[in-house]
Amino acid sequence: MVKYNDILSRAYKAMENAYAPYSNFFVGACVKTKDGNYFIGANVENASYGLTNCAERNAIFQAYSNGYRQDDIEAIAIVGKGNTLITPCGACRQVLVELLKRDTPIVLGTKDEVVVTNIEELMPMSFTSDSL
Repeated sequence: MVKYNDILSRAYKAMENAYAPYSNFFVGACVKTKDGNYFIGANVENASYGLTNCAERNAIFQAYSNGYRQDDIEAIAIVGKGNTLITPCGACRQVLVELLKRDTPIVLGTKDEVVVTNIEELMPMSFTSDSL
């Protein structure tokens, strides 16, 4: 999709920086802000698997660490090395529920396919601050 080529290409470039010696499962992500800034992330594994951090969390945490918030985010792209669309894991979905607006485009890509969704579609009936 031409509209998202900028974040898809940056997500693929970020994927090259993935540290995945255990799974060989390479993932890249890119957050685009409304003012035109980009924040990339790659998955970084750890021998203690629970300490692994996913690409999309790395990217969105960078945006937040630089002062951006959900109203500032235009879209996020998540790509993987294989032929199958990469979707966020449960932990990432929970993070995205809180850090993205419900209708922020989430662009999932492979070399042959692009799907645009949002966190509402990926995680309906989610646990939010309203649940507390």
